[in-house]
Formats: sequence, structure tokens, C-alpha cells
Amino acid sequence: MAGFDENKADEQERVILAAVWGRPENEASVSLEELGELVRTAGAICVGTITQRLEYESNVTYLGKGKLEELRTMLVALDATGIVCDTELSAVQMRNLTRELGVKVMDRTMVILDIFAARARTREGKIQVELAQLKYNSTMLVGLRDSLSRLGGGIGTKGPGEKKLEMDRRLIREQISRLKRELEDVKKHRQTQRKQRERKGCSVVCIVGYTNAGKSTLLNRLTGAGVLSEDKLFATLDPTTRMLKLEEGQEVMLTDTVGFISRLPHHLIQAFRSTLEEAKYSDLILHVADASNPEMDRQMCAVYETLRQLDIGDKPVITVFNKIDCLDEIPVLKDMQADATVFVSAKQGLGMDRLRRTIAEQLREKRIYIEKLLPYQCAGLVSEIRNYGELLQEEYREDGIFIKAYARPQEAARLKEW
Repeated sequence: MAGFDENKADEQERVILAAVWGRPENEASVSLEELGELVRTAGAICVGTITQRLEYESNVTYLGKGKLEELRTMLVALDATGIVCDTELSAVQMRNLTRELGVKVMDRTMVILDIFAARARTREGKIQVELAQLKYNSTMLVGLRDSLSRLGGGIGTKGPGEKKLEMDRRLIREQISRLKRELEDVKKHRQTQRKQRERKGCSVVCIVGYTNAGKSTLLNRLTGAGVLSEDKLFATLDPTTRMLKLEEGQEVMLTDTVGFISRLPHHLIQAFRSTLEEAKYSDLILHVADASNPEMDRQMCAVYETLRQLDIGDKPVITVFNKIDCLDEIPVLKDMQADATVFVSAKQGLGMDRLRRTIAEQLREKRIYIEKLLPYQCAGLVSEIRNYGELLQEEYREDGIFIKAYARPQEAARLKEW
């Protein structure tokens, strides 16, 4: 069950994509095209595809007998080293396909997990990926009798070889328990960081969106973060937080998150819950959508569905229609679930001022309007409003400081004392 190694360009694996269509043809073809992008991102070469229209896939071999024979012929003709199925296979399907075809058999989930394993950089990201892989492997254990060596030594290493099934299960359970403890420590650290931000009172804006919609490019454009930005699925995995200055000197924390994808493996949703929950504790969500992608509506639905799985549905949302530079003309685009929409090109820098204003306007909804003359000993409080609120007017008079501002509830409460 070894995955792709994208670092060995001269040894790239040649795979055939396989799909059973029980869905509408256009939906299935889009899913297969996306699987091809995933495979290429993982470092393999797609040399062919095979599809079969069935109301239900075979519980034994995924494809029917006739298609299996056709696939066997294609493997030889195209000199392919494996196949990738556009679904999550069961242990029985995996075992039977491997036995029937005599080549490496992978599924959509395995490819995504391999990409995540190759791209994770932080300690938290690596723990989350390994945890997701072990949980996936534990469900496939019966079907992996010929490749259990991958499980023995952790991710990307070879263990002592095949062991008794019960011993393998026990080892996986022990590794999962250890990783959960490590992840709990990381989670406590993240909670401490979150509490520090709350004490400072800085607003948090979280960027979410379908993979390759341009989230990292947008973060770089707004904050100069300098994070990796490539035209690949899941180019960046680890969350990055940077300070963003809005108009009137207001500062907010802008956090990028891992990209979503249709049918994101539930193992990953569970493992990355602590990272994705950054959106739950944010004040505002920026939903980045690729306006140049014909499948934009489907991708947006996948994002909202993932947010619902994480119980994030009560946050104000700005939908950022990105990549307008790729369009001949801007079509009428709407998002009925968003509180506001903005058209931008993160790559070209178009629409950034409008986006900053829209962020400030949405954050203003949670603030209290203040128009007040303050004594000079309140200069520190005015400075806090300037940094964490929205200071519209500041006038120094003989009898004090006159301000017009939108202040956070905590500053507004302190102002009542004066």
C-alpha cells in the first residue's frame, strides 16, 4: 500500500484511473478529472482511464468481470504500474483487485493521504496526517495482508514485516493512542495562543475555500506572508496566521486553513478538526471561490458542507470570487449564504482595497458606535480603539480628546465610566 513518491521523478509511477458511474455523467467525469489532478499532485503519471456505468459498484471487485479483463489488457498495453479508483475501497475490494490484477491498487483516500503526508511541515500537521493514515489503515487491515510492513515503522518507513493480525491491530491502536496524546498537547498550546489573542482583543478572520482556489495567494497579497503558492491541489497544508492592517489603522489576525475538497476523507476531517476549528473561533470567514472554474458552485457547496460538519454555521461570511483576471467578463455571481461578496484577483492585486473595506464593514457589525469627549488620561484607551476598533475621528481639544469610533464591547464598557 505504499504511496507515491513525488521526489523520484525518474521513477514516476504510471497509473490508470478507474471509476464506476452511478451518478450523472457530467458529475462523474468532473470527479475523475479531479482524481487525475490529485494523482499528478502526488507525483504519478496518468496513462489512461477506464469507466463503467453501474447503478451499484461491485462489493467484491469494484468493477464488473468484463471491465476487469479490459483493465488487465490496458495495464499491459500502457505499461502501467497500478490503478487508482475514484472512491474509498473496502478491504475486500482492495484485496481482490490486487489479487486479480497483480499491481498496486489505490483509492481516492489513499492518494489524498499521501499528498498530505508529503506536504505537512509543522509538528501538528505531521501528527494529524499520521493519525489519519493509521485510522484508515486500521479499517483496511484485513485487506492489507501483503503490505503490512508499511504499518510497523510509521509513515514512509518499512517495519519488521507481516505480523499476526491481532498484533498489528494492537500496534496500530497503541500508535493511535500515542498520537492522540501528542495532538492533545498541541491542542492545548493552540488554545493558549487563542486565549492570548482574546485577551489582546484582536479580531480573527479565517480564510477557507476549495483547494487551489487561491487562499494562500490571497494571504500573501494582503499580508506579504510569503507562504508557498502553487497551481496545485493542497499546495499548502499547515495553517498560517499573519497580521492584516485595515483602514484607520485597525489590525486583525488573518489565518489561512487547509483547502477543502469533495468527499474529503472523514479520517482527515477528524484528524484536522483542531486546525479547521480555527474557523469556529474566528469573528469572520473569508470564503475564497475560484470564479474561473466551471465547477465553482459544486466546490462552494463542498466547502459549506465541511463547515457544517464542523458545526460552523453562525459566522458572518464574505465570499471572495477570486481569479477574475482569468475571465473575459465578470458574470453575475451570487452566494445566497454569504453576508457580502467581493470580486478580486489575488494574483494581480485587483479588488484588494474593496476587500479590506468589506472586512472592516462586516467586523463593524459587532462593534458599538461611540461619539464622546474623553479626558487626556484616556489616551491609552483611544490607542486600543485605534488598533482593535475603528477610529473615525480623533480631535485633540483643550478639554480633552473628542472621538468618533466603532469600539469593541469591552472598550465601550470602559468608556461608560467617563
